[in-house]
Amino acid sequence: MRNLFFVLFAAFLVPGCAGMNVSLLPETKPLVETVLEGSGGPKLLLLDIDGVISFKEETDSLKLRRLPSKVAFFREALLKAEADPDIAGLIVRINSPGGSVAASDTIYHEIMDFRERKKVPVYAFIMELGASGAYYVASAADRIVASPTAITGSIGVIAMKFSVEGLFAKIGVSEETYKSGAKKDFWSPFRPSTEEEKKMLQGIIDGLFDRFIAVVHDNRQKLLTEREVRTLADGRIFTAEEALRAKLIDGTAYLDETIGAMKKDLKLETAKVVTYSRPKTFTSNIYSEYQGEALHGPQVINLISINAGDVPFAPGVRFLYLWQP
Repeated sequence: MRNLFFVLFAAFLVPGCAGMNVSLLPETKPLVETVLEGSGGPKLLLLDIDGVISFKEETDSLKLRRLPSKVAFFREALLKAEADPDIAGLIVRINSPGGSVAASDTIYHEIMDFRERKKVPVYAFIMELGASGAYYVASAADRIVASPTAITGSIGVIAMKFSVEGLFAKIGVSEETYKSGAKKDFWSPFRPSTEEEKKMLQGIIDGLFDRFIAVVHDNRQKLLTEREVRTLADGRIFTAEEALRAKLIDGTAYLDETIGAMKKDLKLETAKVVTYSRPKTFTSNIYSEYQGEALHGPQVINLISINAGDVPFAPGVRFLYLWQP
C-alpha cells in the first residue's frame, strides 16, 4: 500500500514526466477452467447465458472493472472448448428474457459453428427464464430442456419508440433537424412517424420475425411445421409443461438430471462437469452463482420489470428479441 501511495505521489509531483500511466483497475484475465463436480477424463462444459443478451460490455459488482460482453465471452469460451480434446459435450444454462436481435443471432451462430466443428452434443437448459432471444439461442442446441417451473417462448420481435414532442411543447422546448433526405431522421422521437415510415419499420420487423421463425423451424422441423411454429409465435410465453406439449422443448428435468442424461447419451460412466470463469471467481457446484463476476452468474430477473439499464428507452431504435412485460 505504501508503494502504491509513493507511485501516485510521484506522478502528481513530477508533471513533466512523460509517458507515466498508472492503472488502479484490475486486468481482465483469460478464462480458466473450474471443476464443479465429478471425476474422470471426459468433461461436460456448463456455460451460462444470463440477463439481457447484448454486445454491451459487462462490469463487476463495484463497476470498477470492464469485462467482455456476453457475445465476446461466448466466443472466447467456445474457442477454448474447441481446443480441448476432453470436452465431450456442452450444456448452455439459460436464465434470460432475450435481448438485441443481433446479439442473440450472433451467439446462435457461434453455437452452431461450434457444433459443426467440434462434433459434440449441445444441450440448452432453461433454468428459470428462456424467452424470446434466449429461446432463439436455445434453438442452436441438439436438445432443449427446461426445469419444471421455467418460463419460455415469447417468439417475436419488438421495437419501441418514445415520443417527446408533446412534452417539449409543454415546457417550451423546440427542436430543429437539418437533414440530407426525408428519411434521415426516420423514427425520431421529436416528431410523429409518417404512415410510410411505419410501414418501413414494420417491414424490417417482419423480416426479422421471419428469421426467428426459420431458426425455430430448423430446430423443430421433425416435430412442427412452419405453420405450427407461426401459430405459436404470437409473443406468448409458456410454462415448461405447456412448451413441452407445444413441442417447443424436448423435455422437462432438473439440471443434475440433464447432466445425467448427457452422460447416458454419451455412454460415459464418469465425467467432470466444468465451467470457465475469470481467475479469483469461486464456483462450488453446478448451481453456484458466480458472485465475483457479473458476466457469468445468473442475474436476478424481475419478471415484472427487467433490468432497464440494458434496454435503451432514449432516442433511437433497437430491434429486440426480448420479452418485456
